[in-house]
This record gives sequence, C-alpha cells and structure tokens, in this order.
Amino acid sequence: MTSKHKQTKISPRQKVFVGMSGGVDSSVSAALLKDEGYEVTGVFIKTWQPEGFPCSWKDERRDAMRVCAELEIPFLTLDLEKEYKKDVVDYMIAEYSKGKTPNPDVMCNKHIKFGAFYDWAIDNGADYIATGHYSRIGMRQIPNHKYQIPNKSQIENLKSSEKEYELLKGIDEEKDQSYFLWQIRREQLAHVIFPIGEYKKSEVRKLAEKFNLSTAGKKDSQGICFIGKLDMKDFLSQYLNPKRGIVLNMAGEQVGTHNGAILYTIGERRGFEITEKNPHTPPMYVVSKDIDANTITVSESESNIFEKSLNNTKVDICSANWISGEPFPAREYSVRFRYRQKLLRCNVQKEGDCWAIKLLGESVACAPGQSAVIYDKDTCLGGGVIM
Repeated sequence: MTSKHKQTKISPRQKVFVGMSGGVDSSVSAALLKDEGYEVTGVFIKTWQPEGFPCSWKDERRDAMRVCAELEIPFLTLDLEKEYKKDVVDYMIAEYSKGKTPNPDVMCNKHIKFGAFYDWAIDNGADYIATGHYSRIGMRQIPNHKYQIPNKSQIENLKSSEKEYELLKGIDEEKDQSYFLWQIRREQLAHVIFPIGEYKKSEVRKLAEKFNLSTAGKKDSQGICFIGKLDMKDFLSQYLNPKRGIVLNMAGEQVGTHNGAILYTIGERRGFEITEKNPHTPPMYVVSKDIDANTITVSESESNIFEKSLNNTKVDICSANWISGEPFPAREYSVRFRYRQKLLRCNVQKEGDCWAIKLLGESVACAPGQSAVIYDKDTCLGGGVIM
C-alpha cells in the first residue's frame, strides 16, 4: 500500500475474510490487507451454474487458491450454490416473467456477498469482510479524513452517536461499483472493507505486479457471473418458454419479429429482426413492450424511448434502502438508473411506502425492475427498485 494510504497497523491483529473471485481486484484486496497487518483468509464463494452450460467456477477457484498460496494466507471454499439459485437466479427469472428487468448483481451483493457470506464470516470469528469492489466506506465526523481501512484507535475514541458510516463512490469513475451496492445494510458498513476503492484500475494492475500475483495480467470478467459468455436471452429461453411475436414501429405498423417480449429491455437495440433492412438502416431501440400482446415497439430515435404509463421525468421506486441516510425532499441529488449511466439531477420525495424521483431538466428511459441509485456528491445514499 502506498504511503499516502498507509495507516497505523492493527493491534491486536484483526481477522478479515476476503471474498476471492479469482480475479485481479480481489487478489490485490487480499494483498493490501495482509500488507496492512490484518490476519487475512481468502474465501472462494461457489455459486450456482446451469447444467449443460460451460462451467468456469473450477478455473476461478484454482486462480483464487493460487493467489492465496502466493500470499501465504489460508484459503477456504464456501458453498452457497443453493442460496444463490434461490435468491438470485430464481428471483431474476421470476422478474423477467413479469416483464421486468432485474439486476442480478445487486441481488448477489445483497443476499450472497453481504448476506450469506457476511453472516458466515462474522459467525466464524471475522472482524471484517472485504471484497474487490471499486467503492469506499466513509466515516462521518472524523476530522480531515474519511478512512477507507478502519483504524481501530480512531473508532474506539468515537462516541457511539458519532460512528456513522456511509457508502462512497470509488475513486475510479470508470470502475465505480457503488451502483451495485445500494442494498447493503447500513449497520454492515462497520464490518466491511473495500481495499481498492482508493485506487484506479491501472494502479490495481501495477499493485498486482508489485505483489507478484499470478492474476496480474488476467482479463476482467464480463457479464453475469453464473452465465459467463452465454447470451442472457439464450439463458432465459431455457426457463421462460418465450414465444415469437411482432415488432411494431411508432405508428403501430409491423416492421419485424422478435423472440418473446419478456426477453427485452427498454432501450435495447439487439436481438430482434427488422424485415426491410439495408446497410443504411439506423439502429432501432425498444421503446415499449406489451407482455400480454407479446409485442415490442421500436424507434430509430433514442429520444422516443418511453414508458406509456409514466411521465418520464418522474420515476417511482419501491423497496428502498437508504444505506447512508434518507434524502431530504427539498435538496438536489443525482440519480443513476443503469451502471455507468451519467448522473442526472433530481429531487427525491417520499410517497407512502415508496419514493418519487423527480428529474430536473432531463427525461430518462428506464424499465421496471431496474435499480435507481441516489447520490449526494460522492456519497451513495441508497436506492430502490423502479416500479
């Protein structure tokens, strides 16, 4: 760890269980924590993968085990296959069957990494868990600095009312993963560490080389972990039995066919066929879908993306979780409806059991089931599921 991020060694040594995926980010996280003086154990979480599809978990587990050997730290495997199937996969399939677009990464963080793994680690003597997410944890009312890796003496000197934690964006704007973490419970933040949140991806690669880790040159994983390189529509088709239907233009005229309305997301521009198409035909966007009629409507203009039942300057969310504190109604915040989407200005107002997000100056395309995540500058307040 570089000197500007180095802090006082922990004494007595505190135990950290690091979720090891077999990638460079979790590898460097484990290395930084060991270098910081923690008692580190690497834990590979075995999740569910569909039968008959390419299996990669054994390769990832081997890479994670090799890194732990290089760091001379213990290595464990935690089998959460049943939990993952129930809380992530089955949930995702059920939501798609309703015409919604869920985010399985958000549910994986809620139920697996910061659910079953977190509970198991604490029950087995861990003081903290750590993951390779590009995010940070701040501590309010600590002068001059928001500590990323908790300093025990600083924590113990605070009054209980001052021990307020908040979720922050990662330093690397391109890699920031706070969007996927809004479902973490606030009380968990005192026992979670994101070691690489203070670094850019390029710096993490250099640290991997510095620590002589075998994953230093490993490519980043793409897509949803249990699907791998498999197309999402191909996966869902195995469970939802979608039926082919027609594609309509904005005038309601048939212009093509699709493989099942439940498989498509608002704003998507792939996976359907346009009958009269030539090299000069512009890309078409899905602007709405009718699950009962099994039709999707497309437009060549992205500005036509809309939900017929919604004013797209107002978005309602439910199942809200405010990890860093509830928003104030009159205050201006920022919101993100998709990973890496640009932040949009907004107000947030409680309406009964749900919340209304009022966009300021812009309209937006979003689909029911997606996550809306609210920010106050660098602080991720939390979010909810779009209704």
